[in-house]
Amino acid sequence: MALLTLTSDIGMQDYLVGAVKGQLLHIDPEFRIIDISHQISPFNYPQAAYICRNAFSNFPSHTFHIVLVNLFEKKPDQLLLAYHREQYILCADNGLLPMILQEPPELLIGLPSGSSQLRNTLHCCKVFGNAIAAINRGERLTDIGIPDSSYVEKNPLKPLLSESWIEGQIIHIDNFENVVVNITREQFELQRKGRTFSIVFKRDEVIEKISETYADVPEGEKLALFNSAGYLEIAINKGNAAGLFGLQGYLEQAQNTYLQNRLFYQTVKVFFG
Repeated sequence: MALLTLTSDIGMQDYLVGAVKGQLLHIDPEFRIIDISHQISPFNYPQAAYICRNAFSNFPSHTFHIVLVNLFEKKPDQLLLAYHREQYILCADNGLLPMILQEPPELLIGLPSGSSQLRNTLHCCKVFGNAIAAINRGERLTDIGIPDSSYVEKNPLKPLLSESWIEGQIIHIDNFENVVVNITREQFELQRKGRTFSIVFKRDEVIEKISETYADVPEGEKLALFNSAGYLEIAINKGNAAGLFGLQGYLEQAQNTYLQNRLFYQTVKVFFG
């Protein structure tokens, strides 16, 4: 019995998530399907990579993870099936896979998407479902598609580093409007080197200590902590940090003056003393 997860930017406003599950169960009624999230912001690769990477690592070995994020950035001539760290990941060939893995996949298979059929979301899910069913029947991965196929690569969004500071980007805002920054505890401590620090955002908001829980500060006060995934988080005890401070998810294409000015609301900087 195969365990499958679903992650998408589809949302829950129409029929499509239900239809995707129906399509998969039509292929194999024994599939066990678990939702991770269907609320990924459209075209937001850093957020999708953060959510997928930190969810997938907690699943049992040989779980199949179907990622339906920005499926049609380009014409889907092939889809991807990767096996990495005892997990299967199935997604579009749009650059998201290397952002999730942050390293080359151990094994990559290109899944032909077909030339004559209508290549919509349900068709892509059918290709994924048939590949999973084939693996469950004992077929070798190298017989399911094209081994070591070339694929689109996008670089993971990484913090900017200096001897005296580190600047991270806001990659996720959760349901409580806590703000997640792409600085891990490991990166923070490596850059800190035992020095004092000031976490600065929105030009003049400053935090000078790391809390262990939200309750470490009085209600309504701001705090910084490292969340369960090990990433820096800016929060307010029983409040909404993103809304109060006007913080936003990072926009990679900040080319004009207006968008450049918005970077103050999309980045967090740590100064070391």
